[in-house]
Amino acid sequence: MIVFLLTLAASAAALVGGYTAIKSQKWLSVALALTAGLVLGLVMFDLLPEIFDIVQTQKLDPVWPMIAMTAGFLTFHLFEKFVPVHEGSEKQYGPHRHPRLGVARAVALSGHSFLDGLSIGVAFQVSTAVGLAVALAVIGHRFADGFDTTTFMLFHKNKLKHIKRWLAVVVIMPVAGGLVSLTFSLSESVLAIYLGFFAGLILYISASNLLPQAHAKESSNKSFILTFLGVIFMFVVTRFV
Repeated sequence: MIVFLLTLAASAAALVGGYTAIKSQKWLSVALALTAGLVLGLVMFDLLPEIFDIVQTQKLDPVWPMIAMTAGFLTFHLFEKFVPVHEGSEKQYGPHRHPRLGVARAVALSGHSFLDGLSIGVAFQVSTAVGLAVALAVIGHRFADGFDTTTFMLFHKNKLKHIKRWLAVVVIMPVAGGLVSLTFSLSESVLAIYLGFFAGLILYISASNLLPQAHAKESSNKSFILTFLGVIFMFVVTRFV
């Protein structure tokens, strides 16, 4: 029951983050800058430390998560380069801007959301204290997950009804992951490799999509400050919350 309630709380946090992004469409460039900071902070202060911790405890060769991280980075780069987009669509959406890219981001986050819920359940198999610590960390960054995915899809001109559908999937997946954790355990080594892949993927999104668009506007100074604040926020959430 505790696993279900905590994964439900994680889902609610993602939902709030997503709808916050929807309601702030007119400040999209500002939201992109903040999202870039949140994503960067998530990778540096949450995903990578988790990977290093698993590498140490499981005595896993760290090269494998790093290979996965590189693969994640290049995967989205290749998808963005070779995604089948008609010429007319390119003129409509602009370079590096198409709904399929938004959907790709949502699919990636859905998988990550499932593993978030699974991680909570697996952590409770270790002990209640570990489970609660992992749950707090997951709930803390789920708002940012919902916010940055919705913002990314808005930027890539996904229709609002499609965004809401994918947001529903992102919201459901942690609960599904928590329920699955009650049936079997996920190898921590496999989890470390997946986290590396996901870190590389969203790091590419932050560096090649979010930051350039956010800082292309006239309010570049404001954008820089918001990016910095996004990083600080994720540092505080992952270190102290």
